[in-house]
Amino acid sequence: MTGSAGADGRSPKILFHTDEGPPMPTVSVVTLAKGRPAHLRNVLLGLERQTQPPAEFIVAVMQDAPYDLPEVGFPVRQILVPGRELPLAAARNRGVAAATGDDVVFLDVDCIPAPGLVADYARALSELDGLLMGEVLHLPERATLGPWDYPGLDAAAERHSDRRGPPAAGIEICHDYRCFWSLNFAIRRATFLATGGFDERYTGYGGEDTDFGKLLDRQGIPIAWMKGARAYHQYHPHHMPPVHHLESVVRNAELFEAKWGYRTMGHWLYAFKVMGLIDDTPGRPIAILRRPGPEDLSLTGQQSHQPYTNSASVIRHMEALQAVPATVPGSEPAPVVA
Repeated sequence: MTGSAGADGRSPKILFHTDEGPPMPTVSVVTLAKGRPAHLRNVLLGLERQTQPPAEFIVAVMQDAPYDLPEVGFPVRQILVPGRELPLAAARNRGVAAATGDDVVFLDVDCIPAPGLVADYARALSELDGLLMGEVLHLPERATLGPWDYPGLDAAAERHSDRRGPPAAGIEICHDYRCFWSLNFAIRRATFLATGGFDERYTGYGGEDTDFGKLLDRQGIPIAWMKGARAYHQYHPHHMPPVHHLESVVRNAELFEAKWGYRTMGHWLYAFKVMGLIDDTPGRPIAILRRPGPEDLSLTGQQSHQPYTNSASVIRHMEALQAVPATVPGSEPAPVVA
């Protein structure tokens, strides 16, 4: 059952009934998008194949014009979120503000939902009032160059070596807020609103999700991994560590330090340091020594045959060249963001 937007522009609440028990919670899916129209269409195609359709799909558009998207069997709304740099924190907050569902699922624009993702999150959030992170598998470029199906995605996908896998079953609480990874997660809408949302002072890439995890930890809201709610991360050219976002990572690390008393994204900062890009001496502002050059981009770039890239391999390479001890100073690693 679907419905069109009401007079206020918001989608009407749609209840999904099962044969037994109360109605299933309604679920809004929110995606942040800038560019990557083919990726976004694959997200929409995955949502069309859900065992429990979403109540609505909200696209927080971080560009000047909305996308040209096909008609589907549930409401799709696009909201424009202005910002000179990637306004990721603001876009997530705007998405929740526009949502009508009991639960909100956040999917990055490059994440294709498995058929059970919406139903898995609805079921799990009825058991735990917290932030839940579903499974993520990574795809090489060839996996989505043409028409795709789920058996093909499963055959091509790999788990990220720097991320722990899901629990064998059910839900497992994470007792370290730094485990929060924002490309595929869900939370009850009321719980999100009660937190105050993401800190919109974070702009550009990096740090805003770790800050939100820290906020949840301070407020006693659990963060957990779960079995199921799988998403397939589509290939796109990327760098890890994210040297192409050097300025925003440095700026947001310093904002986190001003707010919480220590820096986040320590793994990335260390990688930048051994690459000769920054001086991050404690007790003084981080100094950018130079901008990334072609050799840095080549070293950190993801190739099309790779499902993912990671910072650890770059650090090992640089330490081998410089004979630096293989220890990473600093208070904490950065969350892996593909």
